[in-house]
Amino acid sequence: MADATDHPSAQPQAVEESPFPNDSAAQTGASMGIDQYEITKISEIDVYITKPNDYPHSPSKLLLFLSSGSGIHSLNNQLQADRFATEGFLVVMPDQFGGDPCPNSNDVNAYREENPTMIEQFKLYAAEAVQSFMIDMWLARQTPEKVMPLLAKVIDGIKEEFADAIANGGGIYAVGYCFGGKYVLELGAGSSKAGKDEEEGTVKTEPVIKAGALAHGTSITLKDLQEVTVPISMVCCENDPLFPDEIRIAGEKHFAEKGITNEVKVYPSVPHGFGVAGEYADPKIQEAQQTAFEQMLTWLKEH
Repeated sequence: MADATDHPSAQPQAVEESPFPNDSAAQTGASMGIDQYEITKISEIDVYITKPNDYPHSPSKLLLFLSSGSGIHSLNNQLQADRFATEGFLVVMPDQFGGDPCPNSNDVNAYREENPTMIEQFKLYAAEAVQSFMIDMWLARQTPEKVMPLLAKVIDGIKEEFADAIANGGGIYAVGYCFGGKYVLELGAGSSKAGKDEEEGTVKTEPVIKAGALAHGTSITLKDLQEVTVPISMVCCENDPLFPDEIRIAGEKHFAEKGITNEVKVYPSVPHGFGVAGEYADPKIQEAQQTAFEQMLTWLKEH
């Protein structure tokens, strides 16, 4: 079990800057009151696990939590996972980046604060351009070919270690935020592929999860949406450049045509990333954040 002083419920934490353009700052939230949490390993991959306080004395359901690029050590991501644990889910948040979380803007911000009047605008612009380049390079490294094998290893381990929770829920549930949203769709995909020879015929690939929910996903393609076969709920931001309207609308049309059980809600006047635990000054964002959580939670409980 992790040292309690390392957990966000133990002490106030500094605001974390989001590394993505047009994204909001990840901010500290209140304690969720969870006693069972730790960073450990499953199948040799780092994971953050948070459990309902009455588990295993009371049954729980298994929830795979796929985070934003800030990864499992982000206090805000841990808090968000804890919120689901308070609702009866045993939550496993894997390090889907293999120890390579997204670079953030701390270096640039520190440089700006330490040199408020002496830095020439050109130098500051150059530093920010380098950071943007680093993020682009990081995104280029985080491909499905890299991420999916990591998730597969964790899921195999989960099936052994938490078979009771999976059985109680009738399968694995998944939530994803930002980067993680794409991989909820990947895990919820089912497909039919031709076999290697005539005897094999058509090989069907079953989805890994029972149902999924995602908030302000990034790097999502129309193909990702078209391959989903499980019930899916999406929290979306209005005019979100990281999840363009034309892709979302085309996906909604596909869901309707194929009879995919779905729920899509677009939240106006909120920043990308608003759904992750945080204390925002704007009461409208606070309200939208709570509504988005309830949307995702209700979807998981009903499916």
